[in-house]
Amino acid sequence: MFRIANPEYLYALLVIPALIAFFWYARIKRKKALALFGQKEILSVLMPNVSGGRPVLKFIILMFALTSIIIGISRPQFGSKLKNEKRKGIELMIALDVSNSMMSEDIQPNRLERAKRAIAQLVDKLSDDKLGLIVFAGDAYTQLPITADYVSAKLFLNAISPQMVPTQGTAIGAAIELGIKSFSPTFTGSKAMIIITDGENHEDDAVGAATEAAKQGIVIYTIGMGSPEGGPIPEYVNGQKSYRKDRQGNVVVTKLNEPMLQQIAEAGKGAYVRANNAQVGLNNLLNEVNKMEKSELESQVYTDYDDKFQYFIGLGLFLILLDFVILERKNKYLKNFKLFGERK
Repeated sequence: MFRIANPEYLYALLVIPALIAFFWYARIKRKKALALFGQKEILSVLMPNVSGGRPVLKFIILMFALTSIIIGISRPQFGSKLKNEKRKGIELMIALDVSNSMMSEDIQPNRLERAKRAIAQLVDKLSDDKLGLIVFAGDAYTQLPITADYVSAKLFLNAISPQMVPTQGTAIGAAIELGIKSFSPTFTGSKAMIIITDGENHEDDAVGAATEAAKQGIVIYTIGMGSPEGGPIPEYVNGQKSYRKDRQGNVVVTKLNEPMLQQIAEAGKGAYVRANNAQVGLNNLLNEVNKMEKSELESQVYTDYDDKFQYFIGLGLFLILLDFVILERKNKYLKNFKLFGERK
């Protein structure tokens, strides 16, 4: 299992394209400056030891050295041992609405992005529980099967966008039904599902699905993203921001369907929380979830991660030494040396 211990250092790689652009700009300026002094053939006679390719080769080597060192300081690691780990916790499934209405900005920066940030913070607070992730709009899909791998959960979370689900709508019932099937079939402990949505354009029997989930021992919590007053749905055309309009040309305003989400939570024997700009409400629900009875969970995890940074640092230092050894000018002692004699 491969991982980067300090991925934030990889942002330093962004300097590589900037250095490449600056190098080629300097090369172009240098060629223009030399052209002012005379023709290339004449200058080559006056400066016989000047090499055109060596500076480029040295720069390429230096860029590879810098890349290798940056990767090294980010600490690449490999998990060397896979073991079964037993812990006490619950299974938690999060269903996130990714319909276009979740792009409304009545909660900053928008409903979907605010929900994703809150989920990421929740993942950081989990320790012994298993987590799964479902995305839904007009239909529901499993984004992450139930797992104890929190690193993967955050990676999958970052990739979520409205484009993931081609059918628009808000099929909360389908998300609950998929969630029921997604829990571990052999797990008999506490199970909970958190649905994060604005509830608008509700299409199916979500209350009935929540009732069925409660019968199977799954507690349903709902979080309402948005405000009762609502907000427009932004869209971008040729890079210009505008707002979605109906057939009559009126700006569409998406509003939080709070009564529906309250009914779903009540049918699922859980609780409803309305999000706002100050907090989403996941922390409050996490407190409720933590009160649920913990059962023994078994999962496979990688341990004993070995650092491999020394190989990248070593390669980088070797390339720097190589760059230092290679001269920008031709070696006057070797330029006339010919390994094979000329044929007569």
